[in-house]
Parts: sequence; structure tokens; C-alpha cells
Amino acid sequence: MKIDLHIHTKTGSDGNLSIEEVFQEAKNRNINLISTTDHDSIDCQEKAIALAGEYDISYITGVELNVTFHYPDEDKAISLDFLGYQFDIGNRELKNKLRVIQEHRERRAGQILEKLNVEFDKEGIERFTEKDLKNIQDSVDGVFGRPHIANYLIEKGLVKDKQEAFDKYLVKCDVAKYPLSLAEASRLIRNAGGILVQAHPNDPNGTSLVSITRDLDEQTKIIEEYMLEYIDGVECWHSRNDKNTTAHYIKFARRHGLLMTGGSDCHQKPLLMGTLDIPDWVAAQFSGKKMEVSPANR
Repeated sequence: MKIDLHIHTKTGSDGNLSIEEVFQEAKNRNINLISTTDHDSIDCQEKAIALAGEYDISYITGVELNVTFHYPDEDKAISLDFLGYQFDIGNRELKNKLRVIQEHRERRAGQILEKLNVEFDKEGIERFTEKDLKNIQDSVDGVFGRPHIANYLIEKGLVKDKQEAFDKYLVKCDVAKYPLSLAEASRLIRNAGGILVQAHPNDPNGTSLVSITRDLDEQTKIIEEYMLEYIDGVECWHSRNDKNTTAHYIKFARRHGLLMTGGSDCHQKPLLMGTLDIPDWVAAQFSGKKMEVSPANR
């Protein structure tokens, strides 16, 4: 059985493939159970459920929420990601909050462009105008984010790739994301009938506990002290995990009775869907909850 519970789409956020193309690729790769988890967006979940039926693939509703976590020990706020699963896609409270977050993302993009123009002035580069902002917005199928600005910087020939875009401009010109707390994220997902899972806690390149410590024992101590009451599971398999990370978080999850999930975090750049060795029993954890199951598996 192939499982991938962490996939992004072009339709919902910053993937490279549309929701339709993701399901076609999942079928081509013989993936049996998937979840698309776009950033702060559930706009394509209804379509995903329909496609799951068309392609005979089992499906779990998903979303990735960015949370501002206040770490008391160092009096600092860090950005972390959490995955919501099996929620009611029609839940009004969740939909309204995601709309507010999306509006903030759009304002944030404009503020980032203002900061970019300051840097361009220093370098003698022509400033971005409202036309440039509209061009970027027109390229967005889902939720507006920094990756879309990075793509435009590449298109304009100002950087050679996304890594340079972030290193040279987008880190320096960043603007704070919507300040969603862990408590609120947990309440939103649970009130919608879902579960909340901590995403890639030891991701060296992403929004993770690495920004506080690289020590796995210290990471799980932080979760124990400040997060356990708000989460239902932890992502134990991830495309950037090493064997020690996966083993450590499996042991941690078992000790605390947490669900264990896994996914490639695929944005189709490169195409990693279904490449992780995630055990079949991960799917069985969801059997007691509502899951869109393909007709072949009913």
C-alpha cells in the first residue's frame, strides 16, 4: 500500500500541479491513500473528494496551517506548521478564518513588494509597480505566498532560482504572517470534527523546531511541555527526515498515544509523491473516522 498524506497543489497553494494533475499522478504511481494539504486553504477539498471517487483512491481531507508559536523559555515567537485532517469542509468557522488568513496573505504580498522596491532602489533596479503585482496575482491559482513572488523574480531575470530569490530578497523583505496561535488552530480543526498533527518537526529546511534546537530529545520535550494538549498526532515520515528522526518521533508518538502520519510534502518540484516507505498501519489509524474511500476499497 502506498500512502502520501502531505501533498500541495497549484489549485490550492504553491504546488506545481493542479488538483486534477495530482490525482492523475497519484493514480500513475499506484498511491492508495492521499491527502492534499494546501497552505491555509481548503478551496479544492470538494474537488479532491470527487476526484478520489473517479480515480478509486482513498482520500482524507487536509490542510496545512501556519502557526505562530510562542516559546516561553527563550521569549521568542517562531513559525511552525500543523496539518489538519478529516475535518468537515463545510464548517463555517474554519472557512471564515481561512478567508481572513488569505486576505492577510494578499496584503502581506503587497507589503513585501514595497520592501523589495527599497532593495531595488539600492541596486538601481527598476521598481515593481501595481502592474507587476497584478501579474503575480494572475499567476496564482490558490493562496498567494512568497513562492509566487520568487517565481516572478526568476521570470524577470533578477535571480536564477527560488533559493537565490529567498536568500537575496525574500528573507530580508519578509513581513509577518497571520498570527494564528496553536490553541486557535487546534480549536478550529477539532471543532470541524478533525485532528491536528504537527508537521515535519525536525525539518532542517522548513518551519520546524529546528529554529529552536536540533536536538531531538529537546524538541520532544518542548512538545510535551507546550503542545500535547493541542495536537492529536505527529508527522513521523517526511521527505527530509533521516532514519533517526523518524525512529525518534515514532517512539515519542507511541509513548503519548498520538497518531502517526507521513507524507512527502510534495510541491512537484521535484515530484516526490508516494516515494516514502510509510507502513500500511498508518492508514488503519483513520479507519474509526470518516474517510473518503474509493469504491474498490469499500
